[in-house]
Amino acid sequence: MVKQHYLPRMPGFFSRDRFGAPQLAALLMLFLFAAQCVWLIAANPMSPSESARLERGLTQWQQGRINLQDPYRSPLYYLIASLPIANYRGAGDAASMSRWRWQVRLPWLIFGLLLGASIWYVARRLYGNAGGYIALALYCFSPLMIAQAASFYVQPEVTAAWGAFGAVFTAIAVAHTLYAPRRVLWNWRRILLLGLSLALAIGSQFSLWVVLPMALGLLLYLAPGRRGAALAIFGASCTVALVVLWSAYSFSFAAFSAGLQRAAFWDVTWEALRVPFGYKDLLVRLVRTSPALVVFVPWALATFGVWRRARYFGNTAPLVVAVIFLFLGLINPHQPGLGFELVAMPMLFVFIAGVLADLLETRQRQIVMGVVVGLLTAYIVWSVTSLGRIGRL
Repeated sequence: MVKQHYLPRMPGFFSRDRFGAPQLAALLMLFLFAAQCVWLIAANPMSPSESARLERGLTQWQQGRINLQDPYRSPLYYLIASLPIANYRGAGDAASMSRWRWQVRLPWLIFGLLLGASIWYVARRLYGNAGGYIALALYCFSPLMIAQAASFYVQPEVTAAWGAFGAVFTAIAVAHTLYAPRRVLWNWRRILLLGLSLALAIGSQFSLWVVLPMALGLLLYLAPGRRGAALAIFGASCTVALVVLWSAYSFSFAAFSAGLQRAAFWDVTWEALRVPFGYKDLLVRLVRTSPALVVFVPWALATFGVWRRARYFGNTAPLVVAVIFLFLGLINPHQPGLGFELVAMPMLFVFIAGVLADLLETRQRQIVMGVVVGLLTAYIVWSVTSLGRIGRL
C-alpha cells in the first residue's frame, strides 16, 4: 500500500520529522557508499580513455571548440566530466592528468550520492522507512553502482541514471500536486527539477529521449482532470531541458542542429531478440549490478504476480519502467556502456523495496524480516570484502 503522511503544519527544517533516526540511518548508508567509492578511486589510476574524455570537455571549456564526434552523448556529458579542471592547461594524456583523478571523479561521486538520496526519498515516501532502507541498501552496496560513482574502469553513466530516475518520479510527484487549488506556476521548483532531469538524461545518453513520453504519459494518466495543466508543466519542463542542452553547445544553433542530426536517437537491432546470448548477457549484468537481485527479483516478481495487495500503482510503475528499459537494452546491443540496463536498476531497487515492505506488514512479518535482514547482511559483507580484495591487487 502507498503510505502517505499528512501533517497539520510544515515542520521546522531541523525538526525530528526531517532529521530523525531514519534520516541518520540513510546518511550512514550514503557515507558508506561514498567510502567505498573513495576506496576504488584510490585503487584506480587515470586511464587513457578517461583522459581522452576529459580532453573533449577541456577543448570546449578553454577553446570553445564543440566536439560533435560522439553520436550517443551530447557535449553536456563531457563538460560535466571536465568541469573540476576546466582551467587546467596540460597535455591530454594519462600521465599528465593522473594527479587530477580525485577532482575529475568528484562529479560522478556527487551524482551517485544524489541518485542514492533520491532512491531513499522516493522509496520512503511510497513504502515507509522499511522500503527506504531496503532500496538504499540495495543501491549503496551494488558493485556496479559503486563502480559508476567511482569511475572504476567504466564510462560513468550515473548522470543518465539519475536524470531518468528524476524525470519519472518528478512527473509522478507533479501529477499528484495538480489537484491542489494552486496555479501551475506554483510548481516552478518541480518544473525546473523535471527539466534538469530530462536534460541530464538525454544529454548523457541521446537514446533516453524515451523518458519524454514516459513522463508525459504518467502526467496525463495520474491527472485526468487536469490534463491542460499537466501539458503546460510538461511543455515548460521541456523548454528548460532544451535550454540546458542548447547551453552545452555554447548556445550555437548551428552546432546544436548539427549535433542533433548526428545523434543516435534510435539504434535498434530487432534481430537481437532472437539471439540467446543477449538474454544471457542481460542476466550477467543484473548479477554484476547486485548479486542480491538473484534472490530478490524472483521473490518480488512471484509475490507481485500472486498477491493482489502488492499490485498497486506504487509498485507497478517502477516495475513497468524497469521492464521497458531492460527491453530497450536488449534491442540496443550496440550502444556503448551499460545504457538502458543501468537506468533500469534504480527502478528495480524501488520495486523490490515496495513488495518487501508490503510483506513486512503481514502476519509473517518476523519471518520476512529475518530473511530480508539476513540476505542484506550477507550482501553487504560480500560487497565490502570484495572491495578489500580489490584494494590489495
